Amino acid sequence: MKRLLAAYLLLVLALAGCAALDRPEEKRAAEPPQPSLQARAEAGEPEAQFRLGELHEEGRGVPQDAAEAVKWYRLAALRGSTPAQLRLGLMYDEGRGVGRSYAEAARWYHPAARQGDPTAQNNLGILYQHGRGVKGDPGEAVRLFRLAARQGNPAAQNNLGFMHARGQGVPRDDAEAVRWYRLAARQGHASAQNNLGFMHQNGRGVPQDHAEAVKWYRMAAAQDFPPAYYNLGVMYQAGRGVPQDHVRAHMWLNLAAARLPAGEAQDQAAQARDALAQKMTPAQIAEAQRLAREWKPGK
Repeated sequence: MKRLLAAYLLLVLALAGCAALDRPEEKRAAEPPQPSLQARAEAGEPEAQFRLGELHEEGRGVPQDAAEAVKWYRLAALRGSTPAQLRLGLMYDEGRGVGRSYAEAARWYHPAARQGDPTAQNNLGILYQHGRGVKGDPGEAVRLFRLAARQGNPAAQNNLGFMHARGQGVPRDDAEAVRWYRLAARQGHASAQNNLGFMHQNGRGVPQDHAEAVKWYRMAAAQDFPPAYYNLGVMYQAGRGVPQDHVRAHMWLNLAAARLPAGEAQDQAAQARDALAQKMTPAQIAEAQRLAREWKPGK
């Protein structure tokens, strides 16, 4: 068990550093684009160009066409539209409608970030954190995350918490990490909820409290966040914060093995599940598998 728990701690730390891109909230138009919108966009109006790009990206009233969206976003971005600069950066970051280029993503995130857009600040921070398209600079990543976090951006709050927890770009400060994780977790950010659970489980920045850890892991799991499945499995297996329950542990580890991205973390979840199964009866395994099949996010 000690070896399993030690490996588990390494897994959680690795997963906590996976930062997903933040995306702006979508504001869906109720109707297809009017001829006047197309005419205004063709006449060079940045707002109309951005709106037309949105419609093509999402396929609302026009055929969905990421390349056409990029075309209109670029025209609007060149005319100084901050939302268009952000969207164009995202398209390059994700390789949609254009070949993926982190350097081009950074090029377009920069002006949007300078204009104070928190999503652009967070996404540019991720590029600096990982050295994608720019020279790696953890201090610059922290600066950008902090700018966005202070505007209430939950993804940036979570990322800033991670930097404090790992001591990247700032001195390690678990209490400060918990502060930022909590702000993001209270906004429903699943990764932050998982990370906050980890801090409570291990007494980092807060008194150790396994029941509180389980509470936050459950909230993340309810949003279909696979690392939280693994963490719940380990808690049920060890009887920490919950009564020991091999059936529930197998269920959560099975879900983690099925839904984590392929790689070391997924393999470790599968190995933990299979090792646990050696201690269970066939009836218990069948029940755990049934619970896993029937479980749905939000429950």
